[in-house]
Amino acid sequence: MSARDDLRPTARIAGHPIHVMLVPVPITCFVGTLLTDITYWRTAEMMWADFSAWLVTVGVIMGFLAAIAGLTDFLGNRRIRARPPAWPHAIGNAVVLVLATLNMLIHTRDAWTSVVPWGLILSAAVVLVLLFTGWMGWSMIYRHGVGVAER
Repeated sequence: MSARDDLRPTARIAGHPIHVMLVPVPITCFVGTLLTDITYWRTAEMMWADFSAWLVTVGVIMGFLAAIAGLTDFLGNRRIRARPPAWPHAIGNAVVLVLATLNMLIHTRDAWTSVVPWGLILSAAVVLVLLFTGWMGWSMIYRHGVGVAER
């Protein structure tokens, strides 16, 4: 057993890490929410506010599923928790889920008030925090070897 085998994720399907499989969906949805919020703000076309509401809702649902898998990995392996980017990644993603859930609730309002100003501000904040947590996640995989299988 190599040192990298000790950094394998706990939540896996056929050896593939579940967290890594799920995270692209909420990331895409949250970035899409920001883009559709900006488009609605500039055009006042109701369709874009509807897109934002759906995107943020799907992002939150899939984000919580990804968080469960990530938390399983985080709590299930003390060597993963010991890596320097692990805590900032976990705490940052918890902040993302709190902000995104609040944003989802804001987006239940009527069109203009669902986006301007708080929906747009929260969407931008979520994406900014995601840039940081994505960097930390990348570092865990490519610098620290978390979840990387050796052949």
